[in-house]
Amino acid sequence: MHIAFLTPEYPNPKILHSAGIGTSIYNLATELVKQEHQVTVFVYSQNVDEVFHANGVTIQKIAHKKYKFLGWYLYRKHLQNTINKIVIEKGIQFIESPDWTGITAFMRLKCPIVIRIHGSDTYFCHLEQRKQKWKNKWFEFMALKRATRIIAVSEFSGTLTKKLFRLPVEIQTIYNGIDVEQFKPVNNGKEDILLYFGSIIRKKGVLELAEIYNKVIEQRPNTILQLVGKDVVDILEQKSTKELFLELLSDQAKKNIQFVEQVPYLLIQQYLANASVVVLPSFAEAFPMTWLEAMAMKKALVTSNIGWANELMIDNETGFIVNPKDYQVYADRIIQLLDSAVLRTEFGENARNSIISNFSKEKIVKKNIEFYKSVIDA
Repeated sequence: MHIAFLTPEYPNPKILHSAGIGTSIYNLATELVKQEHQVTVFVYSQNVDEVFHANGVTIQKIAHKKYKFLGWYLYRKHLQNTINKIVIEKGIQFIESPDWTGITAFMRLKCPIVIRIHGSDTYFCHLEQRKQKWKNKWFEFMALKRATRIIAVSEFSGTLTKKLFRLPVEIQTIYNGIDVEQFKPVNNGKEDILLYFGSIIRKKGVLELAEIYNKVIEQRPNTILQLVGKDVVDILEQKSTKELFLELLSDQAKKNIQFVEQVPYLLIQQYLANASVVVLPSFAEAFPMTWLEAMAMKKALVTSNIGWANELMIDNETGFIVNPKDYQVYADRIIQLLDSAVLRTEFGENARNSIISNFSKEKIVKKNIEFYKSVIDA
């Protein structure tokens, strides 16, 4: 098969940005190449047009273009024309795109389009209970409506998306996978280091984490909290989320905070290795790669308990799942893990075993290949 992905992100130094969607595509694309399939990744909204190869994957950067009027439509048409030329030249059999902002809306591609639900703007606005721009929902609806097939990275995200857009089609679930050899345990971590990694943004529960950390510090004043990720302007307050976070901290808590700007994808393993407990209190995910990565490295986690969490975490077995707004309960679970190296080890072992059994990229890619063949044979 010759498979293509259309995405705004991908983990490579030549690409401007990457996060969870890019990581999931990378894991899938590189494993497909190992299975002797051809893979092309179209990365749009880049600084230049460029083609290069990495790990057997052909990466086609498509530069962003500005227009005086109807830029949202004309840039999509530019992408359509660029992609269609390569589809014909290279014999690409179908293209997969994420649901975010409906980039394939109004495109007429010369091959089937698969949309994978990683979480649309409509989905996240619903989870965060905030107002959405009507244009974004329209784009996402049009893209989903015209898709040949739709799949989701979790049952929760697929079911909720189907409800929000009133989609009449069945949506199959294929979870994100992870390279368990790349993310494997290094050590048991240093005492009293909590790690949060991901964007510094409201929807990830960062502001709740400040309140939780205040309560942890009251009982364990030497506990350090590291936050590794890019600071984002808060959508409600229109100011740095990092600043909002710091405003919520007690004086004692402020002394033990360590912020680390966004680091290269592979370097996050060093921070995971040093952490004794990983805290991920997110309100809005589809099936987060950060959770998979931490679990694969045998880390004890305290996460949120919303929707997708129950498909990935097993409470009191692979970690603790808690409502992030229950500050005291969340803090108590963190302290329970900090106080017990035995419990951290037990949870870590269970977490990695669960990842190997259910979410290794070798197992996940087989399910994707079966699905892809059904698209081509239809």
